[in-house]
Amino acid sequence: MKSIYNPETLKEVISRIEKLTPETKAKWGKMNAAQMLAHCVEPLIIATGKVNEPRMLIGRMLAPFIKKNYYNDKPWQQNSPTAPAFIMTGMDKDFEKEKTNLIAIMTEFSQGGEEKCTKHPNPFWGKLTAEQNGLGQYKHLDHHLQQFGV
Repeated sequence: MKSIYNPETLKEVISRIEKLTPETKAKWGKMNAAQMLAHCVEPLIIATGKVNEPRMLIGRMLAPFIKKNYYNDKPWQQNSPTAPAFIMTGMDKDFEKEKTNLIAIMTEFSQGGEEKCTKHPNPFWGKLTAEQNGLGQYKHLDHHLQQFGV
């Protein structure tokens, strides 16, 4: 399983993001490309510790049973549930701005390494190690880039 902390993996993900255009269509789901980019920023903001959201009740109940799915090598299902705060459909987003934001926060997280990863529990998953966060962030990005065929 790849981790976003790996410099080669970071380069690969940035290269895939650079292939997107505002007109790139999703293979599934309701988001357009700009909304997807904005959506992908949100978990990285949490992982860097810039935002510390409280734990969600549903996460407290479900995460102990499914947490390994966040960072294991099994692909996520299409149209998996999304936390309400991360839903971007119905919002107008500027593609170039969102692309720049995503690459910047992704690079900051990756280059900060495991020692700069937040120790605060994830709102849904709860306590994650820095390693689990690196794997999960890559898995999330890969899922959505596959959604848009890149």
